[in-house]
Amino acid sequence: MPAAPRIAPQQLFAPEDWAPFRARSVVAGPLLVVHCWGVIALAVALGVWIPWLIPLSVMIIGTRQLGLAILMHEAAHGGLSRNLKLNDFLGHWLCAVPVGASLASYRPYHLAHHRFAQQAEDPDLILSAPFPVSPASLRRKLIRDLTGQTFFKQRVLLPLAARAQAARLREPSDSAPKRPTDDHAYEAIVTGRSILPFLLVNAALLAGFAVAGVWWAFFVLWLLPMATWFPMVTRIRNIAEHACVEGSAEDAFRAARTTRANWLERAFIAPYWVNFHVEHHLFMHVPCWKLPALHRAVHTRPEGERMEVAGGYAEVLRAATARREADAAVVG
Repeated sequence: MPAAPRIAPQQLFAPEDWAPFRARSVVAGPLLVVHCWGVIALAVALGVWIPWLIPLSVMIIGTRQLGLAILMHEAAHGGLSRNLKLNDFLGHWLCAVPVGASLASYRPYHLAHHRFAQQAEDPDLILSAPFPVSPASLRRKLIRDLTGQTFFKQRVLLPLAARAQAARLREPSDSAPKRPTDDHAYEAIVTGRSILPFLLVNAALLAGFAVAGVWWAFFVLWLLPMATWFPMVTRIRNIAEHACVEGSAEDAFRAARTTRANWLERAFIAPYWVNFHVEHHLFMHVPCWKLPALHRAVHTRPEGERMEVAGGYAEVLRAATARREADAAVVG
């Protein structure tokens, strides 16, 4: 079971150059959580006060729901606070649970992804292995996201499937349980193991909207973004991180892709520096707010030239749909 190739910081940096990337801030992580919820609150207010801007609010809120998932990911690496209890509280209750995830379930799954990135044992390989696909296949996937079909699968079908699987695993069997091989595996970890807390927190949100006299806003400005924009930008982010990167299983500098995101892409697709994914895989304990500086520092070294860097998300999607003739039989 080979692990993904790795490098040590001292292979690139002198101790004094690496020291700033090791330091953890006491306030930066909690402030990012406050910022994420603040943006959501402002976007909700915008949609309530100016109803014709609701589509814009839906996109902003859906992206910040992804932001909550990204901050959960930061907590999985212990990056939201130097205090582990505070880190886990913020990461679970304020980031993971509101969007249906579980930090306790996500952390071992995600650390396995880092350990075996792009190897056969990588649990996230199912997210990148099917690419490239045809433009029509990608279009169908995005339509399923934007029409709520992906959300229905995650929030209804997967929990039911998880309960059925748990029942099967309790039955005596001569064979070991099989590892999931379809694209439900990732979603089951992220959304399928936090059902009751998700329902309770969202019931509290609905009650808050009702007390404020805008009960309808829970459905239009919280649930609708979660059912549409959030799944779509999550898919785009997953594609951008690992799909169609040649040599990713052999070279630590090509384990992922970094995407140069402009301000619009950061606002509507890639919040909280999630686009700096090569740097994160190289040194996964560097806090997310330091990844832009790490990107610049790595690119001053010759090894940085080996990194896969895209000029934007449109370029990534073009690469993900540039199918070879040999792949023509693959469908979405």
